[in-house]
Amino acid sequence: MNEVKFNIRLYFTGGMKRLTDRIDSTDQLTPQRYVLNAMTELFDSLTDEDLKLIRLRYVEDLTLDEVASRCLLHEHTIRNHTNPTVKQVKEIIKQGNELLVKQKSP
Repeated sequence: MNEVKFNIRLYFTGGMKRLTDRIDSTDQLTPQRYVLNAMTELFDSLTDEDLKLIRLRYVEDLTLDEVASRCLLHEHTIRNHTNPTVKQVKEIIKQGNELLVKQKSP
């Protein structure tokens, strides 16, 4: 499972929040808290339909063809609705990793 899929699945199953709360019980911005907050903001900004497509694709692990069949949409339409979100998740993870590196630097 790739890092993006893992983080999306972890977010939607509630695991990300539980792990973040366990790692950091302060209000300090840790890399984990940054990723959780940024993903919450991102997913809160999506339409219900886009959230449904993301969940089917990344949480239920359906192929594009399976999502298209279930939602009666073309695969191209699904890509158009999910790819921008996936790119944003990649960027969020990258920024979280950069924050981690900065915090570990002396």
